[in-house]
Amino acid sequence: MGQTSVATAAAAALLVLAACAALPARTAANKISINWKPNVNYTDWLKQHSPFYKDDWLVFYYTAGQADVVQVDEVGYNKCDATNAVYNYSKGRTFAFQLNETKTYYFICSYGYCFGGMRLAIKAEKLPPPSPPPSASDRSAAIARSHAVVIYAAVAVLAALLRMV
Repeated sequence: MGQTSVATAAAAALLVLAACAALPARTAANKISINWKPNVNYTDWLKQHSPFYKDDWLVFYYTAGQADVVQVDEVGYNKCDATNAVYNYSKGRTFAFQLNETKTYYFICSYGYCFGGMRLAIKAEKLPPPSPPPSASDRSAAIARSHAVVIYAAVAVLAALLRMV
């Protein structure tokens, strides 16, 4: 690898690092995939995927004829009872649902798996406002820290590339 190639690769690596550092905080909806099946600990799943925000999308993936996704109220959730379902999604193998209000949504499987834990209570929250811009002194300290990280990463990339020469 020639010196021009090394310099080009180092410049590209720096550009990628700078772009990653400039990524904004979350400002849009997420798509959250749910493999909706029996014998899954959905309490742990909730801990791993929370928080949920208004306008997020839940996409349930399930086996047609073996499971369904039933939106119920809190009573139906607690009793695993789909009798007074808000809605029953049983067609196909996927279902996309938008959390369009800040409230708690309740989902169960009416094929008998609810009693084994195949149910979710998802609280949709309001998306927090973006952080205010830092003050001038905070900004210069943050810039110095981010520059140090970028310089360190650039040196590490350059050193690795030079070892390849």
